[in-house]
Amino acid sequence: AEAMVGLGADVVFVNVDYHSYGGDITELRSAVKAVKRVSKTAAVVMKDIIVDEIQLGLAKDAGADGVVLISSVLGPALTNFLDLATTIGLETIVECHTRNEVQAALDALAQNIMVSNYDRLQQRYYPDQAYKLAGMFPGSGGPIICIAGGGVNDTEEMKKLLAVGYDGVIVGKEAMGSARAPEFIRAVRDRTLLPAEMSQWGLEDVEFDIDGNIISGPKKGIPGEGDGFD
Repeated sequence: AEAMVGLGADVVFVNVDYHSYGGDITELRSAVKAVKRVSKTAAVVMKDIIVDEIQLGLAKDAGADGVVLISSVLGPALTNFLDLATTIGLETIVECHTRNEVQAALDALAQNIMVSNYDRLQQRYYPDQAYKLAGMFPGSGGPIICIAGGGVNDTEEMKKLLAVGYDGVIVGKEAMGSARAPEFIRAVRDRTLLPAEMSQWGLEDVEFDIDGNIISGPKKGIPGEGDGFD
């Protein structure tokens, strides 16, 4: 967690699901302490299959800034969990995979939505799912923060997700553990993008400077097309 923040990550997800990932609440406590040592702004989010209100209390007690709530798991109880989390001072990120799940999150007034390419019910990845659901959100920077995740391991894919309106991407251990992880972070932070409403104008490969002028090619030090993480 500390290393990821040191590389420039804004948020660190800590998985405490023991049965699926071998994590536990003590790892969350350690991550919170480590992150707070190196950053005053980076957040720590507890990732677990939350089905009981006590889990929200455990996250708060461990010092987490927020939790992930899974739309497909909570169903109609999502609104109650969102309200309770807000009451005790926890931010929430609602994980969705289908159009109906995103709509349920929007109807529940979720402020942070994560579209995952991973279908938890079928336990398989759908690489284009985040692209297909991008149109359900306001343009990037809108009142709802939307992020994409699930198998995002190269800079070109990340840039395309940002171009269609996502405010950020979730990067797994495969990419963050790579020697080129700093370049990935820099590619997210340094690229100036067109508004999402213009994403279908055929300008996805054009770079702009901060004044809106076209610049030739990717910025210096930013990995280009085909640069993945092994």
